[in-house]
Amino acid sequence: MPHATWERAAELIGHARRVALVCHVSPDGDALGSMLALGLALRGAGKDVVASFGDRRFEVPRLLRFLPGQDLLVPPARYPAEPDLMISFDCPTVDRLGLLAPNAGKARELIVVDHHPSNTGFGTVPLVDPSAASTATLVEELIGRLGLPIGRDVATCLYTGLVTDTGSFRHACTTPAVHRMAARLVESGLRTDEIARELWDRSPFGYLKVLGAALDRCALDEDAAGGLGMVWTFVPRADRAAYCLPYDEVEGIIDVVRRTDGSDVAVVLKEDDEGAWQVSTRSKGGVDVGRACTFLGGGGHTLAAGYTSHEPPDRTVARFREVVAELGARTP
Repeated sequence: MPHATWERAAELIGHARRVALVCHVSPDGDALGSMLALGLALRGAGKDVVASFGDRRFEVPRLLRFLPGQDLLVPPARYPAEPDLMISFDCPTVDRLGLLAPNAGKARELIVVDHHPSNTGFGTVPLVDPSAASTATLVEELIGRLGLPIGRDVATCLYTGLVTDTGSFRHACTTPAVHRMAARLVESGLRTDEIARELWDRSPFGYLKVLGAALDRCALDEDAAGGLGMVWTFVPRADRAAYCLPYDEVEGIIDVVRRTDGSDVAVVLKEDDEGAWQVSTRSKGGVDVGRACTFLGGGGHTLAAGYTSHEPPDRTVARFREVVAELGARTP
């Protein structure tokens, strides 16, 4: 990324009295962790900071409620309508800002901090690096360029972003630089065991029932994805409703399904509270699911991406198969 871009971002932040932060709807660990990390650092420097995400149901996912800095959050209705300086996190398109997309359009300056290859180039200052393992890695550098300290609370937020987007250091994006960043953050005194417990070792009992039903529906198509195989399943909202399980609790099902031998691609469809199907896809390296999902109106990375469908599961999966075949979406 050009040095001048970093300098411009630092200059805007340095001169701003109030900074409005936003991350994508249905925030994950990288989106919310990155946003709260910078928010805490800026508040520590005396800035007036407000943060939000544009969901109609404004609620932090249970798995992320341990993150510090949530007192910075305000619902979309209380977010500045025309911010002088707005910063978005982990968001490849303005549409992913949900209810706050119009606010971004009216911002005087919009810094975009993101690592998605599918980023559309919106905003006035693009801190976009598709080679970065997570948005949190870019935020750590930005905080450093601002000359701000990284204490335990900021480190906890950054570490959460780092471990969630690297799959706890299991994904291909895990580099020596990723491990060096993790070491720097751990030196701040954070408890990695406590973070891991909150992220991966807790779930309501109802999750086990919903997971069991989803696994029972799994189908394996060995001829799909260019002959590399695809496993898929779906989670209707009725399953969640039976156990009063919120939507964000089923995000991790894709990480169970993707383990299947004999398939390069895993697809999980989750019906949200409005009746749309949120499609999560993963690849073990043979198929560029990011390219396929971008074509279908979503986005993401080569090995992990998603999109929204308003058709039934069988038609949605059939269309996904067709797009993979049409695009020749196999990786080089």
